[in-house]
Amino acid sequence: MAQKKTNIPAWMVTYADLMSLLLCFFVLLLSFAEIDAEKFRRVAEELSKAFGVQREVEATQIPMGTSAVFQQFSPAVPDRTLLDEVRQRTTQQQPQLESMRSMLEAQRQQRTLQLAASLEELLKTSSLEGVTDIEVDRFRVVVRIAEQGTFGSGNAEVTPAFAELLEELATVLAAVTGTISIEGHTDNVPISTSRFRSNWDLAALRASSVANILVSTETLSAERLMIQGFADTKPLASNLTPEGRAVNRRVELKIDINDPIEEREERSIRSMENSLSDVAAIQPAP
Repeated sequence: MAQKKTNIPAWMVTYADLMSLLLCFFVLLLSFAEIDAEKFRRVAEELSKAFGVQREVEATQIPMGTSAVFQQFSPAVPDRTLLDEVRQRTTQQQPQLESMRSMLEAQRQQRTLQLAASLEELLKTSSLEGVTDIEVDRFRVVVRIAEQGTFGSGNAEVTPAFAELLEELATVLAAVTGTISIEGHTDNVPISTSRFRSNWDLAALRASSVANILVSTETLSAERLMIQGFADTKPLASNLTPEGRAVNRRVELKIDINDPIEEREERSIRSMENSLSDVAAIQPAP
């Protein structure tokens, strides 16, 4: 049979044998080689020094940072003459700031009293005069409205007379600035119906009913209103008597007189007073 020819050159056979012999030769050399550990360590140390390889060095004290500002400069000590002038101007400005602050507070107090007078005049002409009470607490007017004649017993339905009064109140409250908190209160007699699981539900829904009527007039902004239900947690009288429980069943409208512009002015005055106090506390140079 004739031998099949291939395309592999003849010299490839010799080259492959040579590579195999070289591989065996280097493997044999490696098997006879021995590593000098001490010499290897010295060479490694020299290489680490030459190429900047860092080593772990145990620190006995935590290094503290420094600042070029502290090294080159020292804090200035205030001059006595200049400080005396500043303190003199501060002493002159302090009464002015106190006067401005007192004037702003007097304006708020005057608006509070005017609102209270307007509400009293309105309640005098109402059929619910005997069940309402007005109290002034600095910049706040509190209108207390008893349950009698305003809500049915054990429900949150507003009577027609109370609804008419609330519509007139909305017109008066729309003419002043400030937030209005509507709070519902009950006595300590438990309630459990299909609509009210507890006095908390009853108190909150009564406050909500008042807010709905105030907003329905479209004269009072809803953003000014806040509704809260306190159940029997804030009684005005003892719950041991029928008269005391009747006093505790009520709705309160708390009107806080405030103005955004005046509040900003008061904050500015307060900030200036604090700054003047800081200036007065600076110690002069000896």
